[in-house]
Amino acid sequence: MRFNTTLIISKNGNMMMKLLLIDDNVDITVMFSKYFKLRGHDVSVANDGQNGLQMIENGKFDVILLDLAMPNFSGRDVVDRLYNSGKMDHHTIVTLTASSVSDDDKVELKKKGIHSILRKPIDPDELLTYLETVKS
Repeated sequence: MRFNTTLIISKNGNMMMKLLLIDDNVDITVMFSKYFKLRGHDVSVANDGQNGLQMIENGKFDVILLDLAMPNFSGRDVVDRLYNSGKMDHHTIVTLTASSVSDDDKVELKKKGIHSILRKPIDPDELLTYLETVKS
């Protein structure tokens, strides 16, 4: 029996990732989206938590980059909704935040299934290298 398999490689020689960026700062999503696409990755963007949650529920992503501090429906709200519906185990979520996160909040987010919490600003090269280690 013969199987056809396709290995998708990004322009930098690594496996292509399907990424979802959820951040209310349009400048950040545009910058990271262009950067990741130029390196051969598939990128989707949501500029608010509600749309981001809908995209998570309707799609499959290798890594979700989620801003914690968004107005109206925050990244924490997205995490809570996924956690309460039992869907956190299905996703690899890396959070980004420019604000400080208390140790108690870090513990709570980790218990709910967040992979990691990164501080903004973050260098795009460093972020991509980190995401590639997350998915390897």
